[in-house]
Amino acid sequence: MVNLKEKPYYLKDEDIKWVEDTIASMTTEEKIGQLFMNMVADRSEEALRASVRKYHFAGTRYRSVSPEELYEQNRILQDESRIPLLVASNCEAGGNGGVGGGTPLANGAAMAAMNDEEAAYRVGFMGATEGGAIGCNWNFAPVSDILFNWRNTVVQVRAINNNTDDVCRLAKAFAMGVQDASLAACIKHFPGDGTEENDQHLMMGLNDMTCEEWDATFGKVYQTMIDAGVMTFMAGHIAQPAYQRKLAGRELKDSEILPATLCHELITGLLKEKLGFNGLVVTDASHMVGMTSVMPRRLQVPTAIAAGCDLFLFFDEQDFGFMMDGYKNGIITEERLSDALHRTLGLKAALGLHKKKAEGTVMPPKENLAKIGCPEHIAAAHEFADRFITLVKDTQKALPLDPAKHKKIKLVYIGGTNRVVAGKLMAADDRTPDNFKKALEAAGFEVFTQDPEGVNKSNMAKVKETYDAVIVLANCIGFATFNSMRIKWDNPANQPWYVAELPTIFISTTLTNHLVDFTMSHTYINAYMDSPVVIEELVKKLTGKTEFKGRYNDNVWCGRWDTKL
Repeated sequence: MVNLKEKPYYLKDEDIKWVEDTIASMTTEEKIGQLFMNMVADRSEEALRASVRKYHFAGTRYRSVSPEELYEQNRILQDESRIPLLVASNCEAGGNGGVGGGTPLANGAAMAAMNDEEAAYRVGFMGATEGGAIGCNWNFAPVSDILFNWRNTVVQVRAINNNTDDVCRLAKAFAMGVQDASLAACIKHFPGDGTEENDQHLMMGLNDMTCEEWDATFGKVYQTMIDAGVMTFMAGHIAQPAYQRKLAGRELKDSEILPATLCHELITGLLKEKLGFNGLVVTDASHMVGMTSVMPRRLQVPTAIAAGCDLFLFFDEQDFGFMMDGYKNGIITEERLSDALHRTLGLKAALGLHKKKAEGTVMPPKENLAKIGCPEHIAAAHEFADRFITLVKDTQKALPLDPAKHKKIKLVYIGGTNRVVAGKLMAADDRTPDNFKKALEAAGFEVFTQDPEGVNKSNMAKVKETYDAVIVLANCIGFATFNSMRIKWDNPANQPWYVAELPTIFISTTLTNHLVDFTMSHTYINAYMDSPVVIEELVKKLTGKTEFKGRYNDNVWCGRWDTKL
């Protein structure tokens, strides 16, 4: 059982009394409801109030819209709920992960490029501040995975890098920033993503390290976070066969290997007992195939709680019944239910939600919405972008670009694809090429996005007469739709036949592994993010107005010698 007087709760007797009294006052339906995190689908007041009354859920997550809409949504939910709700954001890289109009600051890879704990702290603090302005009290961040496999697209830029000590330092600093902003931080994705290229949205993930390898890497990261007082962990749909076999106490068949979300040995045995984590564990999103493919839904739902997860992230109407049945038929024991409830209400008490509910202050003042996208945070975004944009190589000495010498630019754009967010297919954002073109034009360049008539590789003299340089801008996203992401040249006219004829700069505004497809490049830049602020700072660097300051590591070479040429 959890100890609410110890790390990470540190509750006083009066707070523990509130937890105990509240649990004692609950009906069975309310107790089962407190095992769920809801996903808001319908924001109408009638639907919001009805969902709380019917399901009694512990907390909620949502899809980002405007600050005003989200504030009102959370106000209604908190008003209707007898027990204060956990409201979770996904501010991994700034306030944009929690609210429309939030400030994009720096993702994990960008923080690694800055290599500054103070900057990582500020990213965590400012992102949580913007999420907190709409009533969030829990941030599903930092991403504390280790990117050992450069092909991994799920956490390629969300994770920090492949250096365990860097992850320990920077993720810890970010988490402390979140918690100093009065939100609970959440370490994800236990037992560790980044060792393979497959996506747990599409299949069960696999961390295939030995126990000793895991202890020295992911185990070290998690122990660092636990010791620092991070309050919550998110369990991934990722198997760790070595530790499951070690802690099972019997021989296991391969068919018995489970993702952590459904695995007692990993959640209870490894995280809570061996590593000594006394806080709360939430599952990753339960619509992901890494969970849904393992066993029938009626078993998945209660098995996650029985395994040691305390909250089940997102549910359909059928899931409430599945959880209730799992409790009634003994999959979830009385002891496990009680422990999960104590951890969840303990977190709420540690955040002071019970007192705020009594005082009528569980929602922050509406004036706090002014913090979202505020000038201070935009200035920080510029500062960070200036520090993290990374020149990986310029062996052809093409930089800086000068409008006097490189007036006419051929711009080749390789766009992203659709991606799945919270179970919904989202269209790719295609504003980036327009933003980049405008920024180049403002710097004095003439930019062509289509070749004029007669300009092609069959007439090189005409090509050189028309263009002074080429920029290839890759803005590809591989998330929940692909197991690996490669460059796709949709237009043969844009394929890199020009690299030996014209100065050509290859830039990625998202994934950092594009050199595997850009082996012909001699100038390559990782910008990590595609926000207008990053585009503005990127053009300053292309034109020599500011220096490149970002740091890269060997992952960028994709294990090839020719990427360095």
